[in-house]
Amino acid sequence: MKRAGMTILTFMSGASVTSAEIASQPELWIRAGDQASKFGSLLAAPGERVLAIGCGTSAFVAQAYALLREGAGLGETDWAYASEAPTHRSYDRVVAITRSGTTTEVLEALRSVPAGVRRVGITGVTGEPVDALIDDRVLLDYADEQSVVQTRFPTTLLTAMRVALGQDVGSSIADVQKVLSEPLPVDAAKYEHFVFLGTDWRMALAHEAALKIREAAQAWSESYPAMDYRHGPIAVATSASVIYFFGAPPTGLIEAAEATGATVIADDIDPLAQLVRAQRLAVELAEHKGLNPDTPRALTRSVVLTSNQDGNPS
Repeated sequence: MKRAGMTILTFMSGASVTSAEIASQPELWIRAGDQASKFGSLLAAPGERVLAIGCGTSAFVAQAYALLREGAGLGETDWAYASEAPTHRSYDRVVAITRSGTTTEVLEALRSVPAGVRRVGITGVTGEPVDALIDDRVLLDYADEQSVVQTRFPTTLLTAMRVALGQDVGSSIADVQKVLSEPLPVDAAKYEHFVFLGTDWRMALAHEAALKIREAAQAWSESYPAMDYRHGPIAVATSASVIYFFGAPPTGLIEAAEATGATVIADDIDPLAQLVRAQRLAVELAEHKGLNPDTPRALTRSVVLTSNQDGNPS
């Protein structure tokens, strides 16, 4: 089986802002774990019906949080892209994730939340338009980023969420330190196609990993629930593909993937540490292609739309 273990690449933090921010994650996760009790009641809220929303990376964090919270038995938890938020449904609490506090779709979704529903904003800054639309805030300013591409903010938030929901993240922190000190399992320059698969909350991490490849390296990446991969998408896998599993692969799927000639990456480290390894892979691929991962093409730190960009009359 072709999988993790080859000594090929060494992580050089500081080569880009994104690389330095990726390397800073262990310390931030420890800090998040220590402080999670301060806002545990905002995220756990036992017995409440909760909606989590975001855009891009924040939408995938919302998805992971929703699956973790409901899996912890704390109550029904939905997630949605902010642009498609079902705020007409009955919720006790809406958790809105926006690193910048300025994302248009998040602001519009919060404005549509009925009176009486508790609105929680999770941001990396203060003093932005979201402040006027929330009742409570989770502030992770120490994990905010200079890079357009999000890496440490979402993982630090997910660490805090896991602790707030009752998980022990000790092994996660140990695993991320290991991931940052080891060579990558594959030479990104040798591949053209990257597939990320996961189950349960790990599926959200797979979506985020694929997004990192697209954002930082402008490369072909896909993500799916692991069990659904055999229902069509596997047909395009070749020897130019890397297939990366978050969590334990379903029975027989590694063999099916390898039969296409693809290289498989699968191990038992913590899924959030696996995401950090995927972040590193995205940066390595970007640098191989001569791209700056800090400032991807056509992207900005926050999407702020004018009225005619969001489909409404100007």
